[in-house]
Amino acid sequence: MRFVGPLLLVLLAAGPLAAQKKPFSIEKLLSLERISDPQASPDGTKVLFAVTSPDVARNTRPSQIWRAPLEGGAPQQVTREGTRNQRARWSPDGKRIAWISNRGGSQQVWLMDADGGNARQLTDLPTEADGLMWSPDGRRLLFTSDVDPECRDMTCNKRKQEERERDAVKAEEFTRLLYRHWSSFKHGKRSHLFIVPADGGSPIDLTPGDHAVPPFSLGGPDDYAFSPDGREVAYVTCLDPVEATSTNYDIFVAPAGGGPAKKITANPAWDATPVYSPDGRYIAYRAQSRPGYEADRFRLMLYDRQSGRHTGLTENWDRSVDYLFWAPDSSRIYFGAENEATRPIWAIGANGGEPRPVVTGANNDDAGVTRDGATLVFTRNSLRGPSEIFRAATAATTANPQPVTRINEPLLAGTHVSAPEPFSYAGAGGATAHGWLVKPPRFNPQSRYPVIILIHGGPQGAWEDGWTYRWNAQVFAGAGYVIALLNPRGSTGYGQKFTDEINADWGGKVYEDIMNGVAHVERLPYVDKERFCAAGASYGGYMIDWIAGHTDRFRCLVTHSGVFDLPSMYGSTEELWFPEWEFRGTPWDNPEMYRRWSPSSYVKNFKTPTLVVHGQLDYRVDVSQGFQMFTALQKMKVPSKMLYFPDEGHWVLKPANSARWYREVLEWWRQWLAK
Repeated sequence: MRFVGPLLLVLLAAGPLAAQKKPFSIEKLLSLERISDPQASPDGTKVLFAVTSPDVARNTRPSQIWRAPLEGGAPQQVTREGTRNQRARWSPDGKRIAWISNRGGSQQVWLMDADGGNARQLTDLPTEADGLMWSPDGRRLLFTSDVDPECRDMTCNKRKQEERERDAVKAEEFTRLLYRHWSSFKHGKRSHLFIVPADGGSPIDLTPGDHAVPPFSLGGPDDYAFSPDGREVAYVTCLDPVEATSTNYDIFVAPAGGGPAKKITANPAWDATPVYSPDGRYIAYRAQSRPGYEADRFRLMLYDRQSGRHTGLTENWDRSVDYLFWAPDSSRIYFGAENEATRPIWAIGANGGEPRPVVTGANNDDAGVTRDGATLVFTRNSLRGPSEIFRAATAATTANPQPVTRINEPLLAGTHVSAPEPFSYAGAGGATAHGWLVKPPRFNPQSRYPVIILIHGGPQGAWEDGWTYRWNAQVFAGAGYVIALLNPRGSTGYGQKFTDEINADWGGKVYEDIMNGVAHVERLPYVDKERFCAAGASYGGYMIDWIAGHTDRFRCLVTHSGVFDLPSMYGSTEELWFPEWEFRGTPWDNPEMYRRWSPSSYVKNFKTPTLVVHGQLDYRVDVSQGFQMFTALQKMKVPSKMLYFPDEGHWVLKPANSARWYREVLEWWRQWLAK
């Protein structure tokens, strides 16, 4: 008898085991734990992080604080009370943890011992708290709170809030723009920075006045920081009286005990993310150069606190800096920057030089460095799996960092996850465009598969090698489709010129890039070129609406939060700098531009069956855009359906709503792509 070695036995078993794996499903997606915000302990032995656990039955997303050994080992849940526990931060001496929690009924600052015991509430504000950080000496905490700018104290804020709650009339009044943002009305409130003693006391408002500190963001790095000696706070704000039309955000510094602030940037475009060097000499920050353009390249800048000199460190480097942090010895700066659909962690010397990648591949975020400067700690995800916490040595470049947590590994066991395949093709004018392919489970190259073309939003964005819960390619591939994720003109991470070439040309070169991508995919031997559907959200929804009026190439379309009518979208959106940059002014200043690129101008060409999705609380692309698109389709007698969420904004975030969204989208594709 022939001897079969252990390795051969493993190889022989791999095929049947792989075949037995279940396709990745909606249910599997919504069972995964969502890991974020890792914070290494001062001694470098542990890491705190947040875990959000979707609850489909209750349609909620409760979050708790966890802890794990940095060298690897079993993680432990630290908090159990409340449904929103986040922003856990070690005290500088490592003896206490501050975090934000709603366990007391409202969102406040809490403290506990390093082992998770002796939890006590520090603040009790009617306006609640968020975004906390420790002072370097551990005696104070900085945090944000949304307050009425006319109030001088919390008693006034409490009275006004109670009056609003008691009033049977829920009317809103506004006297200026940016009265609502993304998914909520502002009620005239502004975010302010507060400081409070860590042992208890009355918070002090460091940024009084009718301006937001920090300005609104969708996550990402903090726009405020303590100086190393704790005497000063740097922060970002916009003093333009019409916030809706301005990206002129500047950096200010103010005494940490309260007092007049000093503006340290004069750039008319966006300045953001001030971070002091540990030696106190510099403030590093990010800056754009073109006012009014939110997708301009963020350069890495240095401000010398003694001389007042500003120096650009990445002026000649054609990538945009996302976040930044210093090495403990102040010799270099680490930062995140997207590069060709991945998001490496980079390093650059404080004296300049060429950026060096330290962690490559996949999507690396939430990064920081241990106090000894030897280890980076960060989250990492890819198209193949959700975020876990990783670590990597700062001394050498690596594409294979070490996992610290494996929380989702048991949940993914027995499930097929397809490896993404990058590809490139010739776009408009011969420019190289890129994309990803994700194939279905048990893929057979001799078969012919239906195809879903996915178009990203932004429009300045990209399909990265990163995990998403909203447009998950593994769920779609698990349903039996070949998924093509295209990065046409306007996509980020391929150089600023490639990003800029969508400006004032929303349906031009980018549409040609997409259709060339479709042509590339249909030449693949394993696809059925007669069974293609396309889908997208936000700008991707705009492009679906545009496609509806310009080609009948697809069997079906899905448009989510799509821009249908550009002139009316201008009047109902909130950040007006966005359409004014993209279409060179207002609809009354440049009506031809708005009408030319508006999908509503091409309704008479609509033929393709279309699913329209929109949320009532979407203030970026108002729900009226979805209603108008659906009305136009119905009037043209095009098979169409609208999925309307009264409790969602620009994205569908609640777990049960997300499950419904996926089921409706998959059913639409099944209906129109069946043989």
